[in-house]
Amino acid sequence: MPQYNLPEDLFYTSEHIWVRQEGDELVLGITDFAQSQLEEVVYADVPNVGAQLEAEKEFGSLESMKTVSALFAPITGTVIAVNGDLEDSPALINQDCYGKGWIARVRPEAPAGSHALLRAEQYGQLLPQNS
Repeated sequence: MPQYNLPEDLFYTSEHIWVRQEGDELVLGITDFAQSQLEEVVYADVPNVGAQLEAEKEFGSLESMKTVSALFAPITGTVIAVNGDLEDSPALINQDCYGKGWIARVRPEAPAGSHALLRAEQYGQLLPQNS
């Protein structure tokens, strides 16, 4: 079993995005696996408030010392907030990917349960095994 932190209360995508439902809003970020693969995140290109996200389409990117990685929207909806702290401190994604390193808050067009999202166990099965 992978040694990555995969909170049970979140939903996940095969593109390594986590989704937390908070009322009728969804909070998005990248998973522990994704941040560990990127290593040190040095820049976060995130959407503007009011941007329309389309499920499975690119909505931003994260740049690390190693690579630039595209972010793919897990759902269709409107960005209602972005994490402004990432502009000055993109490393929050590495330090606290499920907390202070969140990326965007979205009002979805449809409820979270209606999207093709994975539970923690399903997502964990997609990850390479740690030895």
